[in-house]
Amino acid sequence: MAIHLTKESKVLVQGMTGAEGMKHTRRMLAAGTDVVGGVNPRKAGRTVDFEERAVPVLGSVREGVERTGADVTVVFVPPAFAKAAVLEAADARIGLAVVITEGVPVHDTVAFTAYAEARGTRIIGPNCPGLITPGQSNAGIIPPDIARPGPVGLVSKSGTLTYQLMHELRDTGFSTCVGIGGDPVVGTSHIDCLAAFQDDPDTELIVLIGEIGGDAEERAAAYIRDHVTKPVVGYVAGFTAPEGRTMGHAGAIVSGSSGTARAKKEALEAAGVRVGSTPTETARHVVAVLGGETRDGVPA
Repeated sequence: MAIHLTKESKVLVQGMTGAEGMKHTRRMLAAGTDVVGGVNPRKAGRTVDFEERAVPVLGSVREGVERTGADVTVVFVPPAFAKAAVLEAADARIGLAVVITEGVPVHDTVAFTAYAEARGTRIIGPNCPGLITPGQSNAGIIPPDIARPGPVGLVSKSGTLTYQLMHELRDTGFSTCVGIGGDPVVGTSHIDCLAAFQDDPDTELIVLIGEIGGDAEERAAAYIRDHVTKPVVGYVAGFTAPEGRTMGHAGAIVSGSSGTARAKKEALEAAGVRVGSTPTETARHVVAVLGGETRDGVPA
């Protein structure tokens, strides 16, 4: 099994005919994703030929849902158009909208996440790499060749660290990897994914990747303490960040001791989470908890 995305998912790509949309649609198809259509009102009626299949370009998300049964959309549009794209998807009652776009104004994100929630559409992102269920489907920009199916569920604020942990644990494998994005407001939280992984019978262990700024990791720690029975291993990026300087994602706002890597690590450890000091050490914790062996200190 998996969370949010399976081999049964039918995927639309809003902005498929743009450069990034074309590139990543090709990669998603190569990973086995069932991409059933692109959305571009100005190019509706055309067909784009990829190596794996010819994908129709539709005039709207609603048309895509009605014609193909699509239940997922991946949004590759400029920041100024992201809000309209998500509202359109929510109006079509699509189940999952993965918003890859970086630089979306926070007030737009606040508006479209509330609108989507009211209509039953889950948002992942914005400013995220998307999610992948290895061997089944890939919705977004995560490289599919660094993961295989396995027992680990991964949720991460950072796209780069998502990729690194996937590489570190490439021989262990994953149920689903979710990059939720690092903006101050995102549609799906660490807690949402923790709850889903807790309920997923094929996820044996959860990896949570956080970073400095905000209190999402502290809230996740409280949720883990009260609701999660599966082992959780964590990593928090930002221990070497200089004080008083804005770093990284737009959500990386630190005020005094609040939002620091140390405060987050302490909160997670108090909830029983093993927290690595580096991605490699984090991977070692995962292997140790799962009972695996290591070769020369590297996860087998």
